[in-house]
Amino acid sequence: MRHKIFIAFLSLLTATSTLDMAKAQSLPYKNKNLPIEERVEDLLNRMTVDEKIAQIRHIHSSKIFNGQELDMKKLTDWAGNTSWGFVEGFPLTGDNCAKSMYLIQKYMVEKTRLGIPIFTVAESLHGAVHDGATIYPQNIALGSTFNPELARKKTQMISDDLHSMGFRQVLSPCIDVVRDLRWGRVEESYGEDPYLCGLFGIEEVSGYLENGISPMLKHYGPHGNPLSGLNLASVECGLRDLHEIYLKPFEMVVKNTGILAVMSTYNSWNHIPNSASHYLLTDILRDEWGFKGYVYSDWGAIEMLKTLHFTARNSSEAAIQAISAGLDAEASSKCYPFLKGLIEKGQFDEKILDTAVRRVLFAKFAMGLFEDPYGKTFKNRKRHSPESVKLAKTIADESTVLLKNENQLLPLDTKSLKSIAIIGPNADQVQFGDYTWSRNNKDGVTPLQGIKNRVNKNTAIHYAKGCSLTSLDTSGIAEAVEAAKNSEVAVIFGGSASAALARDYKSSTCGEGFDLNDLNLTGAQSQLIREVYRTGTPVILVLVTGKPFVIEWEKNNLPAILVQWYAGEQAGNSIADILFGEVVPSGRLTFSFPRSTGHLPVYYNYLPSDRGFYKNPGSYDSPGRDYVFSAPSALYSFGYGLSYTSFVYKNLSTDKDKYELNDTIHATVEVKNTGKYTGKEVVQLYVRDKASTYVTPVKQLRDFKKIELAPGETRTVQLQVPISDLYLVDEKNQRFVEAGEFILEVGQASNNIILSKTIVAGEPSTIGNDEIVKPKNKKSSRQMEVKGEVRDVQATLVPDMQIIEKSTGKTIAVTDAKGQFKFTTGNHEYLIFKKSGYQTVEIEVNNMNVINITVNYGEN
Repeated sequence: MRHKIFIAFLSLLTATSTLDMAKAQSLPYKNKNLPIEERVEDLLNRMTVDEKIAQIRHIHSSKIFNGQELDMKKLTDWAGNTSWGFVEGFPLTGDNCAKSMYLIQKYMVEKTRLGIPIFTVAESLHGAVHDGATIYPQNIALGSTFNPELARKKTQMISDDLHSMGFRQVLSPCIDVVRDLRWGRVEESYGEDPYLCGLFGIEEVSGYLENGISPMLKHYGPHGNPLSGLNLASVECGLRDLHEIYLKPFEMVVKNTGILAVMSTYNSWNHIPNSASHYLLTDILRDEWGFKGYVYSDWGAIEMLKTLHFTARNSSEAAIQAISAGLDAEASSKCYPFLKGLIEKGQFDEKILDTAVRRVLFAKFAMGLFEDPYGKTFKNRKRHSPESVKLAKTIADESTVLLKNENQLLPLDTKSLKSIAIIGPNADQVQFGDYTWSRNNKDGVTPLQGIKNRVNKNTAIHYAKGCSLTSLDTSGIAEAVEAAKNSEVAVIFGGSASAALARDYKSSTCGEGFDLNDLNLTGAQSQLIREVYRTGTPVILVLVTGKPFVIEWEKNNLPAILVQWYAGEQAGNSIADILFGEVVPSGRLTFSFPRSTGHLPVYYNYLPSDRGFYKNPGSYDSPGRDYVFSAPSALYSFGYGLSYTSFVYKNLSTDKDKYELNDTIHATVEVKNTGKYTGKEVVQLYVRDKASTYVTPVKQLRDFKKIELAPGETRTVQLQVPISDLYLVDEKNQRFVEAGEFILEVGQASNNIILSKTIVAGEPSTIGNDEIVKPKNKKSSRQMEVKGEVRDVQATLVPDMQIIEKSTGKTIAVTDAKGQFKFTTGNHEYLIFKKSGYQTVEIEVNNMNVINITVNYGEN
């Protein structure tokens, strides 16, 4: 009888459970056919304050893991009956991530009251940061490919690794525009140009979203030009630079993709922490750009409002400042739990909390977490597939930049090369860059190993480390010198080293939190290079690095230099293929190299006044001005890069000469490969506003195309620029396009413009033309003596200025050391005063015996 009663009870329980399940499935927020906004509102209305706060908080691995193992009791104690917003497992292996993220998600969906899925979070700046994932080249390398298509392919492949480990949200891409090269995080950026950063950001985001991964833009706010190059330091800039430099890539991505997550920055702008800036997080991001997702704090950023910026006295004030400004989700600090007490005391409006929760829920619905919390749609994705390794190699190949190749020393001939010295601290050590899971040689290919894989078996390889990156110890240099003496050629691998996230931070000279006060090569590297050079053996320098360094001596003395930005797990094979000609280098610089640390900043898109006034750079042999002993120009400029082949540009044309303000400029240029190798060329289009209401940069990148040409092949390259992109910004951040003339410049680098053309947009002003109406005096051929002096606009006497008779074209005098001159000429002759670095002046004698003139700096 008891058995029958028990069976009946089980039947009733089963029926009730089925009924409850059916009821649950019928809840509006569970109905996938309803608009997301309706589902969000239904779910939000069912949530308690505790459940709301949990949705905007992060569970960190240290709270629920014992080493590599998930502790279900800790998870239960931490979460209870409440689903949380986010969880990570950065220290875990890939296999443990796959197991643990599933269990955590299962708990949230099946063991909490409302069953809200959690965002499982990973870092994947250049590959997932968990063991076994493919390690791709760092962002600085990706940008140097000038091939945005590779960015999309990379994140498509990374998505496979992420799904295989159970992740749906990633804290990347990093699209900061960086202008201070001392900063450790230079390597995380695509470059110094906002347009380029925006294009690569769009492609990376699209690759993730197309494959079921939610990317997160970082770091939102002015970030890449911290004072003194120190991480977390404030950025000083005006409103125009804020929007047209630092925020521009974020605007491009938000307006051109379905991005759902943005990360705030640690630092401040205009004396307001970016993580508590209503202007940045709400007025611009939401109200102006229409962003619908959530903002996530960089780790500990909310706590820093009271510990770093001191705008908050306590955690409650920090929480109010951040969430009221528009920072929705808190990571790695404990300020948002105080919101509950503030609400209960009537000191904080729960509607503000609701807004933040609403945004997080919207993202979860939009990413399909409620319908597919376990990622079944993306099951069976392969981790570290052969395709991903091939792509990593391709990016490495296209990103390495050839800076110098005197007398075509490169490529080396494997057939004839009898001996080679492989030298330097980065020769037999992988350098993957920050935000990776390994610094171990077993997880990648070192340059030494790559060269061993490539050279003829009869080629003798002499290896010597020479020195380290972080020590002034020179005891190993003698061995390196001996290796070079016994070799036909020496290849020195120097540069920098970065950490492995949550794993290994020792001996780092680059990466997050590892900033440099000096951009000379660290340790004894410079001495190593010079000692090897003195052997007389030809030296090839390869910088394996995450940032530019000062290498002016090396440029002036070594025959060949390459920069291989952190190039991922296939770096060694890639550099070997480039050295021996299997791959023709096609990378271009996205960061300009300085002549010294004191030359900073050296970005290419400076204002006309910002590279000197006198145009008379000097040296110790011949002191000058701008600077007394140097030149203000970059050592190597943005866009620069050589090839083993050569290219010729001709026939730049546009579809029109005059455009309406809503038109698009369509330009074409012919490019021919005139060398012996098939190679890839980066055709770059810059634009300069000839005259504008506000000061504009000397040039700005507006389009580029990377093309491959066989020897002798010619291709017509199409480039375009919307006139609307040539806008100005007024004092109120209002944009407008101003009619006028614009110079289109096409070339191989920002400082190597080959062809140019002026176009007109709109109806330019016709006010004056600076022509002076000259009196029509009766001419005579009377000769007369003329004397005088030449001064610049600051009253400095100008020596060595040519004085040319216009009628004859002859130089009739040159100013002496005191800027003075004396000669005989016609009483109505026109004189031309000309000197490099000064604007040319033309003046009529007009019977004047004494002529004193003032000249401006700058070329005509």
